[in-house]
Amino acid sequence: ALEKKVVKSKVGEKVGLPCCHEIPSSESLQNYRVYWQKNITEVVLAYAAGERISEHNSVRYENRTEIDPRNLTLWISPMEILDSGPYRCVVQHLRFSQNPVVVCNEPVNLFVTADFSEPNLTAEVSADSCESTELVVMCSSYGGFPKPKLSGALNNMSVVWNASWVTESNLSPYNITGKLSLNVTQDVNITCSVEYNGFTKSTSLLLKKTNDCVLPTVAPSYNLITASSIIIVIFLLAITLAARYLPRHVCSHCCKCQDSVEQDVKEGTKPPVSSKVTSETSFV
Repeated sequence: ALEKKVVKSKVGEKVGLPCCHEIPSSESLQNYRVYWQKNITEVVLAYAAGERISEHNSVRYENRTEIDPRNLTLWISPMEILDSGPYRCVVQHLRFSQNPVVVCNEPVNLFVTADFSEPNLTAEVSADSCESTELVVMCSSYGGFPKPKLSGALNNMSVVWNASWVTESNLSPYNITGKLSLNVTQDVNITCSVEYNGFTKSTSLLLKKTNDCVLPTVAPSYNLITASSIIIVIFLLAITLAARYLPRHVCSHCCKCQDSVEQDVKEGTKPPVSSKVTSETSFV
């Protein structure tokens, strides 16, 4: 009996609300009056003597409702968020047409849910260093009902989201957004879960610490800079001097060598000098 008083459904589905009376096989719907009401004042569906009464029915339920002629279950399709609320099945037996007998009058509560989208997890770097990375993680989901709760875990440890909701009314779909600031020093796995009316949707995201710390180069000392500059200047000066004087020296040396060779050649071609011997003859 308690289970019949609470019915859960989702938007777009077909749901049956059970009534508290079932017509015996020996009778028919013509022997009864059946009223399905919402919030007491709104008539969802009504039958009298087997005929449907539509003059007082709610326009919002037109072409969306029907009744089972035996167990008087009210079927509604497709489900809408606005269908949520308390219903009541009132059954009268027309044993005496002038004084109908009430045989059933009990409420049924209907809870309609709308599925939230899969949570969307994003992470944005707000600060980065060699030791850690500061991240702002956002989790969002939309289009669901009723008002959800946001939960999460960081490496299987529970975390609390800074959550905010947006909706047009108490019977309109909700959008939810959660924000979380993290100081990541190593790879971590974060999970975001949207919980609503016994249902849960979750998404996980692996956050990797990928920053490689590169130590800054130490600036050379002043003495090292000075010594390096002097060496470079001396080297350049040596190259300049070599380029300026070495060709001249080589040329001068070559000229001297050439003159010596020419002199030797000249001396080699000169005719030999004969030595004159003077002999004196004496006459007596």
